[in-house]
Amino acid sequence: QVQLVESGGGLVQPGGSLRLSCAASGFTFNNVAMSWYRQAPGKERELVARITTRGGSTNYADSVKGRFTISRDNAKSMLYLQMNSLKPEDTAVYYCKSGWADNLLGYWGQGTQVTVSS
Repeated sequence: QVQLVESGGGLVQPGGSLRLSCAASGFTFNNVAMSWYRQAPGKERELVARITTRGGSTNYADSVKGRFTISRDNAKSMLYLQMNSLKPEDTAVYYCKSGWADNLLGYWGQGTQVTVSS
């Protein structure tokens, strides 16, 4: 059974940092590119960052470039998103997803809430 379980969300002040984690199981993690998405209230789900199977290539939304870093640890079947210099507009539910393509196909986690507010 495939499972993706996100953790690490919470409430943080503007300018602060959070590190999201996604624990993967039930599939061969190191064979699959992975992505982070987010969905803010009233908005469509958007691709935030993605990473190839060995981490050799990454891709970011313009809105998070220079502030967020995606990484993975294939030995632990873990995906990470380091988020720095957080802004109120980063407030959303963050999801990890299997695959590189920007579509709804793939396995999704249940999401973790990130709230940036003073």
